[in-house]
Amino acid sequence: MTTSSNPLLRKKNEHRLKAIPFDEIKTEHFMPAIEEALKEARAEIEAYKANPAEPDFENSILAMELNGELLNVVAGVYFNLLSAESDAEFKALAPEISSRLAEFSSTISTDPVIFERVKKVWEKEVKDQPKPQIPKDFTDREALKKAERHRLIDRTYQGFIRGGALLNDEDKKKLTEIAMESSKLSPKFSDNVLAATNAWELHVTDPADVEGMPAGVLAGAAHLAKSKGKDGGWLFNLQPASMIPLLTYCKNRDLRRQAQLAYASRAFRDDFDNQDIIKRTLELRKERAALLGYESHADFVLADRMAESLDTARDFLEKIYDVAYPAAKKEVEEVVAFARETDGIEDFQPWDMSYYSNKLKEKLYDYDPEELKPWFKMENVLEGLFTVANRIYGIQVKAVDDIPVWHPDVKTWEVFDRDGSQLGLMYMDLFPRETKRGGAWKTSFQGQGLFSDGMRRPQVAIVASLTPSTEDQPSLLRLDEVRTIFHEFGHALHSLLADGYYQGLSGTSVLWDFVELPSQIMENWVMEEEALNLFARHYETGEPLPKELLDKVIAAKNFQAGLANLNQLRYGMLDFAWHSTPPQEIGDVDEFENKAIQRFQILPPTPGANVSCAFAHIFAGGYSAGYYSYKWAEALEADAWSLFEEKGIFNPEVSEAFRKFILARGNAFHPMDLFVAFRGRKPDPDALLRRDGLMPAQA
Repeated sequence: MTTSSNPLLRKKNEHRLKAIPFDEIKTEHFMPAIEEALKEARAEIEAYKANPAEPDFENSILAMELNGELLNVVAGVYFNLLSAESDAEFKALAPEISSRLAEFSSTISTDPVIFERVKKVWEKEVKDQPKPQIPKDFTDREALKKAERHRLIDRTYQGFIRGGALLNDEDKKKLTEIAMESSKLSPKFSDNVLAATNAWELHVTDPADVEGMPAGVLAGAAHLAKSKGKDGGWLFNLQPASMIPLLTYCKNRDLRRQAQLAYASRAFRDDFDNQDIIKRTLELRKERAALLGYESHADFVLADRMAESLDTARDFLEKIYDVAYPAAKKEVEEVVAFARETDGIEDFQPWDMSYYSNKLKEKLYDYDPEELKPWFKMENVLEGLFTVANRIYGIQVKAVDDIPVWHPDVKTWEVFDRDGSQLGLMYMDLFPRETKRGGAWKTSFQGQGLFSDGMRRPQVAIVASLTPSTEDQPSLLRLDEVRTIFHEFGHALHSLLADGYYQGLSGTSVLWDFVELPSQIMENWVMEEEALNLFARHYETGEPLPKELLDKVIAAKNFQAGLANLNQLRYGMLDFAWHSTPPQEIGDVDEFENKAIQRFQILPPTPGANVSCAFAHIFAGGYSAGYYSYKWAEALEADAWSLFEEKGIFNPEVSEAFRKFILARGNAFHPMDLFVAFRGRKPDPDALLRRDGLMPAQA
C-alpha cells in the first residue's frame, strides 16, 4: 500500500473543515499509517535533538508541543473507533499499536537530551519567576499568551519529571517496559467487558413474564428480538436502554434477578474474566510509582490533581460519607418496608431495589419517570439542548450532511459563535450496537490551538448508548438519558469554546478532578422549568410538558439522594483501595473488593457480583485513582450553579464569566485560580450536600 493511497496519510485534506475521511478508512490502513507516522515522528525528534541553537521556547517547548502531529491524528482515529465502532479484526490491532505508542512516548519522556533542552528553558523563564495572574478581562491577548507560555513551559517540564526524566538508565528501561505492557492490558480489559456485555441475552415469550413493563419498552424489546432473528417475544440485553427498564418495571422477580446477576458479574469468573488483568495492572502501576518516588499509584496520580494528595481526596469523600450513609440507610429501610407492606417481600434482594424504589416514588410523588418519555423525543432534546446553549452562550449549532462519518447512526453539526465565527465540528453517535462499548463519553479528533499550519478549531464527538427508535416509534428518552446528553455536551462545550494558544493547555486538557465541572453543570438546566419549556414537547401532539408533571419531577429530584451519593463514594473508595494497597497484599480479587466496599453495603451483596472486573473507568480509562473526581467536580459545580440560581439561569453576566474563566481557559491557569476568578471566592464545601437536600439550606 502506497502512502498516497492511504487516507490516513494523505497530506492534503480536501474535505471541508479538514474533516477526517471516515468513508474511506479501512482496518487495513491503520498499521501502515501507524508505522509511517512513527517514522515521521522519530525523524522530527532526531532533528529536534540535533538542533545546535540555544534552547528557547520556540525550538524546545513549542517544538515538542507540535511533535508527532500525524501520529496523534492516526492514533486518535484508531482509539476513538476502537471504542465506538470496532470488530474483532479491528480490536486485534490494539495490543501492537498500544505497545508501539507507549514505547515511543516513554522514549521521549526519558530522553536526556530532550529533557536538558526543556529544563534550560524552564530554568530561564519559569523557575524563579512569579506565577502570572489571571487578567480581569482577556482583551490583552499578549498578556494572556505570555501567561499560557509560562504555564506550558512549567507543565512540560513537570511532565518530563513525572515521565521518568530524572531516572537512571536502568530504571528508564524498566519504565518503558512497564508502559508497553500496561498499554496492552487496558484495551484487553475493555474488550472483555464489552464481550461479556454482548454475551448475555434474555428472550421472553410469555406475556405474563413482562407484566408491568411499559408499552414503549416492550416495543423496543420486540424490535430487538426481531432484529436478532428471534421468533417473536421480547429480547433484553445488558445495554442500559434495555436493562434499566427491566430492573425498574418488570414484575417478574426472577427475570430481574437474572438481569441483575448477569450485569453485576460481567467479566468475572466467566469466559472473559478480568481478574488476572486487574492484578497485573496493579503491579505495573505500583512499580511505576515506586520508580518515580511515590509510595503508591494513588500518591503518584493525586500529586498532579486539584486535591494534591490522597489524604485530601479521601477526607473529602469521608465528609460526604458521614452525611450520606445514614440518609442512604434510612432510604433503603423505607424501600424494604414498602416492599414488605406492598407484596409481602420478606427476603428483600438487590434486584428488588430499582423496582420497589420506583413504586415508592410513584406513591410519594404520584410520578413515574416513564411518563416523561413522550416529551423527550431524541431530536427534540437535541434541538432543545442547542437552544439552551444558545441562550446561555449565544452559540449556534447547525446540522451538516457533507461530513464523512464512521457509521450511518452518526450525525454531524457545525458550531458557530455569536459573531458568526466557526467554533468547531461536532459528531454525535448516540445509539447502542455490539461494535460499541457501553456508557457515554465525549472525545476529540482534533483539539483547539496551534498546529504546524496555524491555529485550528476543535473536532469533537459525543458517543452514547441511548434508547433507540423502533419501527413504530421514535427514540424517546428517559430523564437520565436527557441528563446524559446535556452532560456530554458540557464536555463538548469545554472544547468548542476553548480560546487558547496551545493544544496542550486547551479545552479539556485540565487537571482531572476539574474536568467534570463543565459537564456536570450542564445537567442543571434539565431540571429547570425555564429551560424545559424550550424543548419538552409531546412527540405526537406537540403539547408542552404539563406544569403538574414538571412540579412532580422537581419535587422528586432529591429522592434517594443519600443512596446516589453513597454509590459514587463506593466506587471512589474502591478505586482508592485498589491503588493505595501494595499489590502483594492483594490475594483474591473478590475478597479484596468485598472488604473495601463493606462499609458502603446496606443491602446484602448480589451473589457472584464483582464491581471491579467491569470497572472500566479505572482499569481501561483515565480514572485510576481518580474516580473521586466526579464528586469533587460535583461539589465545585453545585457551588458554581448556585450563582446561576441566584442571578438567573440565563443571566448573561454569569454565563459570560463562566465561559471566560472556566470554559475558554482550559489549563492556562491552575483550576482553583480559575474557580475563584469566576465565583469570587474559594468553593463552598457544603454546597453539594445542601443542593442534594442532605444538609439544611443556608438561612
